[in-house]
Amino acid sequence: MERFDAIVVGAGPAGTTAALVLARSGLRVALLERGAYPGAKNLMGGVLYTEVLASLVPDFRERGAPLERYVARRGLSILSAGAETALSFQTGAWDAPPHNHGYTVLRARFDRWYAGLAEEAGAELVCGVGVDRLLADGDGTTCGVAVRMPADASPAEGELRAPVVILADGVNSVLAEAAGLRPKPRPGHVALGIKETLALPRETIEDRFGLAGDQGVAWTYVGEATGGRRGAGFLYTNRDTLSVGLVVYAADLADSDVAPAELLDRFKEHPAVAPRLRDAEPLEYGAHLVPEGGYDRVPPLARDGLLLAGDAAGLVGASPRPQGSNYAMASGELAARAVLEAREAGDFSAAALSRYRDLLAESFVLKQLEHHRDWPGFVERNPHVFASWPAALTALVEAALRQDGREPQQREAELWDLFQRRVGVLPLATTAVQLRNALRILGYGKTDRLVEYLARNW
Repeated sequence: MERFDAIVVGAGPAGTTAALVLARSGLRVALLERGAYPGAKNLMGGVLYTEVLASLVPDFRERGAPLERYVARRGLSILSAGAETALSFQTGAWDAPPHNHGYTVLRARFDRWYAGLAEEAGAELVCGVGVDRLLADGDGTTCGVAVRMPADASPAEGELRAPVVILADGVNSVLAEAAGLRPKPRPGHVALGIKETLALPRETIEDRFGLAGDQGVAWTYVGEATGGRRGAGFLYTNRDTLSVGLVVYAADLADSDVAPAELLDRFKEHPAVAPRLRDAEPLEYGAHLVPEGGYDRVPPLARDGLLLAGDAAGLVGASPRPQGSNYAMASGELAARAVLEAREAGDFSAAALSRYRDLLAESFVLKQLEHHRDWPGFVERNPHVFASWPAALTALVEAALRQDGREPQQREAELWDLFQRRVGVLPLATTAVQLRNALRILGYGKTDRLVEYLARNW
């Protein structure tokens, strides 16, 4: 039996950040990872926002952080079965450091590098270890973990003890479920992320996407990308690979007869996507559950001797602009700060560790989650936004752009008739009123007035 000052389960962005901060403060920290190495079992779409990383490791670029490309252009495509309506944004301001609007990354590389920083600070990283259960003393306070060590380790099984354990082991944290802090994820509250990494020469990527140097593209697709299901497709450029995939609500997949891999293949074959992937060679495929419950489904985050961080705590930005890695890093840092305060007070009770929730509430994490709290409900109540409306939009755009010699009045009448049949005034007005909160999610509070005006006057 070994004793530590703290045990962190999971070497993703949340767990590694917690271990890094605690080790820098002189604590003996065990960082436990079930994969063969950090990042071996981790998956995300591929964009890392670096504000939190920069505050913890200001010289992360100079220290060789394995960043792929900085995001120089973002795009949104609304797809029907055979058409695309696209919006793209690019500005020269994004070409200037520090590129806080995002870098594309590959987790297998980034997580390994990041965990190395925690090791340099003194954290004891152990990979290939399974955590079977939490240990508790007589009054139920968590006091360590029971583990199965790697095959070449001796002893193969054992106990690690510490006055506090931080669970950062993802959305499927069975340890958090066993501790009673959160229920098993329900299909309506999670999405399945499906991703492929495709090899393509750097010169081809830059020529095909109009990039120079380390510029990159982050593109989102909705509508036919997911077969009309709630969610979105994505395509990100790396140095010499592409990250392509889908995020689809698990409940919609459960009601579907299409397998996730088949849905991804259909997306890759869409006429708007296939040319961008031409001649790319598959390297790897992965899937991962993503919390989509938002603010109202963040579970209790602390009990005696125990904290939750990252995906295990449901701390993912469920919004039109989803974010995960920076929320995870921030939660790991704040969990570590709460542990340091508890250690100084000599009190690891739930009451003392609840300081963690206060720190999160003061940070951008819970502030943004609360600001976005209406988005999950909006998505649940308005499946047509993903199902029928993308096809309706592309049909309207095609009809508006068609040149066939008709009089303007005839064209306007056709467009109005098409709009009435494919969208409808009442459904649009109803959705517009509900969208008031969703637009506020985007940070544009004054658009409330515009939506209210349009809803009243349609």
